Amino acid sequence: MKLYLSVLVLFVFLAIAFIFGSQNEQIIELNYIIARSNISVAMAVSIFTFIGFIIGMFTMFSFILGRRIKRFKNKSSKLQAAAISK
Repeated sequence: MKLYLSVLVLFVFLAIAFIFGSQNEQIIELNYIIARSNISVAMAVSIFTFIGFIIGMFTMFSFILGRRIKRFKNKSSKLQAAAISK
């Protein structure tokens, strides 16, 4: 249930970001380290929202994987201790 609620909130925020971006047809200039480009505000909001989503997913999966590895190590050490004590 918590997962469904989180996904729903995520889609609501994404929809708000895309609606906000689509209302602004203004052209902005983005200066990168090595380049410069002119894009609309809608495109900039879409790009940066997508980048933020990818970074967030990568961070979340790395924390989940770290917790699972830690749990696995704890279980394996307990099983080894139980096997040695028998």
